[in-house]
Amino acid sequence: MSSINNNSANPVITELYQLVYISRITSTGLSGASTLNDIAKISVKNNKADDITGVLCYGNGYFFQCIEGSEQALTNLKNRLLLDDRHKYLQILEFSEIDKRRFTRWSMRSIILERWMTTDPKVKALMPFKPYSWSNEQGRQFLDFLQGYYEEQKNMGKVHIDDQPVKYSALGLTLSKVMGQHQAFFLIQSVLGALIVLTLLWFMLS
Repeated sequence: MSSINNNSANPVITELYQLVYISRITSTGLSGASTLNDIAKISVKNNKADDITGVLCYGNGYFFQCIEGSEQALTNLKNRLLLDDRHKYLQILEFSEIDKRRFTRWSMRSIILERWMTTDPKVKALMPFKPYSWSNEQGRQFLDFLQGYYEEQKNMGKVHIDDQPVKYSALGLTLSKVMGQHQAFFLIQSVLGALIVLTLLWFMLS
């Protein structure tokens, strides 16, 4: 499908493309106080200028992103992404021409999967969120689900192009998820640690 760039008196017709990739967060990304919010904020600004739309998902230390726009705009963005030290192991799942945009009104919506993934059976079937282990079909299923989520939000009148995510820390989200999954383990380790400290104190004082 062709799209028209109206930024000049002589509009340029360009083909519409879709780029889907996965990557893993780095220690630099985890240590940022508001890494995910910063990514979304900058992306909205740049993507509006480049007529790019899409969605960024984060969960379990992984990113899954779909972005739409002209082939040149997506190529330029991909090259910038390769230099971003907040993620690594970028793997392109798809870079192809499409008929229409999936996320027309989202310059870049940021979604945290842990908040709602356990409530939808389609998403739950793909959990734990480890996109590197997915088949091509599973990747497409997840992308279709994200589009369904977008359509649902649009039908409810909640789709706004400049919506910003709440401020959150990738490290905090990762730790809270780990703590939730291994609460018993950490409790036992804490008790054992306390016993060791008490034992050392007893030897020192005896």
